[in-house]
Amino acid sequence: MVEKYLLLTPGPLTTSEEVKEAMDFDYCTWDDDYKKITQSFRHSLLDIAQVTEDEYTAVPIQGSGTYGVESVISSTISNDDKLMIAINGAYGKRISEMADIYGIDHVDLVVDEREPITLEKVTEYLDKYPDISHFAMIHCETTTGILNPIEDIIPYVKAQGITTIVDAMSSFGGVPIDVKEEKIDYLISSSNKCIQGVPGFSFVIANKQILEATKGMSRTLSLDLYDQYAEMERNNGKWRFTSPTHVVHAFYEALAELNAEGGVGARHKRYASNQKHLATGMEELGFKVLIDEKYQSPIITSFIYPTADFNFHEFYQELKQDGFVIYPGKISQVPTFRIGNIGEVYDEDITELLVAIKNIMAK
Repeated sequence: MVEKYLLLTPGPLTTSEEVKEAMDFDYCTWDDDYKKITQSFRHSLLDIAQVTEDEYTAVPIQGSGTYGVESVISSTISNDDKLMIAINGAYGKRISEMADIYGIDHVDLVVDEREPITLEKVTEYLDKYPDISHFAMIHCETTTGILNPIEDIIPYVKAQGITTIVDAMSSFGGVPIDVKEEKIDYLISSSNKCIQGVPGFSFVIANKQILEATKGMSRTLSLDLYDQYAEMERNNGKWRFTSPTHVVHAFYEALAELNAEGGVGARHKRYASNQKHLATGMEELGFKVLIDEKYQSPIITSFIYPTADFNFHEFYQELKQDGFVIYPGKISQVPTFRIGNIGEVYDEDITELLVAIKNIMAK
């Protein structure tokens, strides 16, 4: 049995030794040193989003990425509003489930999981439902690995006077996003994705003017985005409730590593190179990529089973013995599995993975 695995998943992912070591320190949540770390990474997130703190704020929320999305959905949309959700995978469906639970009026634009959301389809729905006040979509839908064109869709939607919400869970920090230029009011991501930290909190990059108008709107206590923001502004980075201190310090280190690598542009280049190497090598081994190349993200790739009798469970276990952990598929139309290439993953790792797969398939 190997001592540790290379996680070829879209998060949690393989982190650096320095990120792991950063968790070997116990902070007090009330301490000024700890609050300075929180304030520092909030500022860093705005830099990554290419926005300034006079117009935007970064608000961390305890919990996984889903907690961050639910914070936005449950606490920034009133009972008088109407939400449109563009769905082409499991994570768009999850937003619809949240809206159902909170009794939020919503309409769902559902697109085949193998196809991107398009401006044309969004426009049809906006024309059909002129009372839409909020719009939500996924940037990188890791159900398949597809990258939806938010740069085409969100500015148009915003121009209609609609509040825009983007789940950029698996893309922020690994794909360049100009939040102001792309007219995003709420962007949500988490600590354990492209910034390469560990799981424990999510965060929201929010338009301050729009966020401040939601005071008192929340349907929950712990997921109240405005109250979390207000507390951090009042008390210099103090979280309302117990925060994941070790995770925060690891995230602080991960941000330093992102900067040392050359920022989002350099990380995107590495991820894209990993993905191209992976896709080309897998196709040479008889695996077909599910998503058309022009829609494929650099985050995770779905591969169609090579034969009708392909046994994914055995394949998974053999790869695990070789030190690689991958993901099962998540769509019903076609049998697939997924391989991610974000985190501390480099070209030589992809080469070693392809050799391992070649050997397994030759048995």
